[in-house]
Amino acid sequence: MLKITDVSFITSAASKSQFIRSEKPIIAVCGKSNVGKSSFINMLANRKKLARVSKDPGRTRLVNYFDFGAFILADLPGYGFAKVSKAEKARWARLMEDFFADRANCAHAFSLVDVRHDPTADDVSMINFLYTGLIPFTVIATKADKVSRMAGMNGVKKIAATFKCGADNVILTSSQTRYGLDGVLERLEHIVELFSQSANGLPEDGQTGEDMKEDEKGAETNGGLS
Repeated sequence: MLKITDVSFITSAASKSQFIRSEKPIIAVCGKSNVGKSSFINMLANRKKLARVSKDPGRTRLVNYFDFGAFILADLPGYGFAKVSKAEKARWARLMEDFFADRANCAHAFSLVDVRHDPTADDVSMINFLYTGLIPFTVIATKADKVSRMAGMNGVKKIAATFKCGADNVILTSSQTRYGLDGVLERLEHIVELFSQSANGLPEDGQTGEDMKEDEKGAETNGGLS
């Protein structure tokens, strides 16, 4: 299992000209403004204040990069926050579109969804965006500590059905109890291995290298990592 021992903040990017390049895989963290992205990053780093946790949704307005040793994590602005101007929402959307437009910016995406609620239209749009862009992704179902075990399992099934990605591609987590951390670390180890095995550093055409061998299967099979 991948071990994370030393983590540091690298920089923030407000535009595509500031996006970093790296010989390590860059893994994006995306999700709604209040889904728990900062808490998830802090759980991975085993740090309390690496990523700022705020009670006010929408605090992340830049792409924030963190060096996790074997990989780079890119924390993207949260979507779906109502209390910002249309101009600011448009800027965030453009920033994310620019980020995902260049595959060198993203080897994989962690898309976070609150397990307590059905995926929103914005969540579905995010997943469809990843499918269309042929970007391998893993769904992280957050806040498992807020529901019963049965409700968490049912939530995972509902998320997988909504996103058409398979329950194995949804990892149930809790940043409070660190539940699911081992599963995330195993997935990260697999992502890093696939990246290192690729001749060009990135899977071609968004494929994972396992069950993505047939191009004609389309975007739906190119989205997730089995």
